[in-house]
Amino acid sequence: MNFKMKTLISAISLALVIFGVWMLLDINNKKNNSVLPEPENKANNVKNATYLIGGQPVTLVNGLSEIETASSSASKQITRYFGNEATGDLNGDGQADTAFLLTQDSGGSGTFYYVAVALAADKGYQGTNAIFLGDRIAPQTTDIENGEVVVNYADRKTGEPMTTEPSVGVSKHFKIIDGKLLEVDSIH
Repeated sequence: MNFKMKTLISAISLALVIFGVWMLLDINNKKNNSVLPEPENKANNVKNATYLIGGQPVTLVNGLSEIETASSSASKQITRYFGNEATGDLNGDGQADTAFLLTQDSGGSGTFYYVAVALAADKGYQGTNAIFLGDRIAPQTTDIENGEVVVNYADRKTGEPMTTEPSVGVSKHFKIIDGKLLEVDSIH
């Protein structure tokens, strides 16, 4: 073999090695990028969906919505993802839905708590209607049991002022019926 042929073979071999290393690095990079945690993917996040509160659509972006209450006013209605998440199939489609609490504050002294569900869909989540739980309650747990959402919290006795700490245990049950969140009898 002459010198030119050896140089050509060496150059081709070196190019193949460099190409092979580049391909391995690219494949590993694609694998690492394909396993991003769910919260990074906004389309699949319950904090980025629209829910109905009092019949009005409220769209959360990163768990927050701020809507002006009047065009000339600085007051805003602020809706926040509170948490207390529970995950399970609530509409019988075999996908994991998420129940959680929202708060809504319009600038007064009240903080209104709601339960809502994000139904898993092919492209993210579909928010349901939210159901009012109470003003300035003390949330405890949210669970999914036998296809129902169970929310436990403390509230005040009837007639107690709002300044009284919540001390009465409350457990409410909710179910998805025809795509809508409804309160159901908690005694089975």
